[in-house]
Amino acid sequence: MRLLIPFLLALLLAACGDPQMPKLVDSRELIVLTREGATTYFKDDNGAPAGFEYDLAHLFADELGIDIRHVVVKHDKDILKQLKKGKAHFGVAWFGPTNDPDLLAGPSYFSSSNVIAQNDAALPIETPDDLDGRLVHVTAGSRQAAALDELRKRFPGIQASEHKRTTDLQLLERISGQRAESALVDRAVLDIASNYYPQLQYSLTVGGEMPISWVFPAKADPELVQKADAFIERIRSDGTLARLVDRYFGHVERLSAADVVRFVERIRVVLPQFKGFFVAAQIETGIDWRLLAALAYQESQWNPLATSPTGVRGMMMLTEETADRLRVSNRLDARQSILGGSQYLSALRDTLPESVKEPDRTWLAMAAYNLGMGHLNAARRIAEGLKQDPDSWYEMKTVLPLLARPEYYLRLKSGRGRGGEAVIMTENIRMYYDILTRHEAPYRPYSSNQAAAMNSSPPR
Repeated sequence: MRLLIPFLLALLLAACGDPQMPKLVDSRELIVLTREGATTYFKDDNGAPAGFEYDLAHLFADELGIDIRHVVVKHDKDILKQLKKGKAHFGVAWFGPTNDPDLLAGPSYFSSSNVIAQNDAALPIETPDDLDGRLVHVTAGSRQAAALDELRKRFPGIQASEHKRTTDLQLLERISGQRAESALVDRAVLDIASNYYPQLQYSLTVGGEMPISWVFPAKADPELVQKADAFIERIRSDGTLARLVDRYFGHVERLSAADVVRFVERIRVVLPQFKGFFVAAQIETGIDWRLLAALAYQESQWNPLATSPTGVRGMMMLTEETADRLRVSNRLDARQSILGGSQYLSALRDTLPESVKEPDRTWLAMAAYNLGMGHLNAARRIAEGLKQDPDSWYEMKTVLPLLARPEYYLRLKSGRGRGGEAVIMTENIRMYYDILTRHEAPYRPYSSNQAAAMNSSPPR
């Protein structure tokens, strides 16, 4: 018995010192550690989880044929600690390379870098020497916090401030409002934030370009790591990864800082006059009022009297024929124009075949709003001939400009089309919509704030 007790104790200590998730074949679900972030994980207006890496992990779980559970923690450091304890299969938090022997970087699916962000009114930072004596803000436990620590070993005059309860976007909002001077953030996050806060500017890049990947425990099931490698390779080869990248990042660099400043100012000054009409149009069509407002801004800059040389008029720039069909008696009446244009977009979206899923369905309908459904269908046929997916907005973006080339349009009943213009319009609307979702709340029926919005409409 005296010999048995030490033996059992040794076994117990060994088991405690070597934590490990069950092998893939024995797992009932894929457990993934993540944190809130613009590139990683967030909740949409309806409380549903979303995000580039969130969607990517779900695609992987679907391929494995296994359920997935996201465990959301505060910081990158928390994820890495939990992985070492065997609490999850892998971590998803926009990780760069790791030198930790207890961790293993998976296959790369993106690349990014760390950059200093400033307000455009601040003195520029061009070299690390310019940071001497300056305070740089970072989110606590992040890759940027670790990079700043390394930089301070070479330039000890740099001061650091770590924020424990602040996301990257919230930190950049502080920089935009001049409540902080500079921050070290991920470049992809700054690309997104620049459209919400046009006062932000890019300064110094700290370190070089780095691969972004999932992180596994060093003792992860080799089969799981191999399947992750094969999965990333497959979606890279078949275009799935490129389509996902386009969904979250493909439109973020379309607008200039001046465009964003002008748009945000008009959200404040002009939009309140017409918000009630957009909300009423959502009630009629089911389309998010902010998306309808984004479309209207692209069409007319929210000018109800807008008129183009081609004869389209009003807030939603309706043709006379379309207005007659929708029983819009006065295209220069903002209420009529908004409701009519919204009904037209809804009809276009409903016309698309069931094989077209969201969000591609909405973006293709937006293109048809500009082009007409005849031209869009012609472009879809061209796509099929080129072995492209006519249901994918990502692939149709490259096909639609072909409508302006004679070798294509001379064979089409619909004739020449301004497909490139439709792509630009739709991509701009995507960005305007993203900005509006940061500044305006969704419509919630029967809430007091929505009643106020309805009452804010100008008299007819």
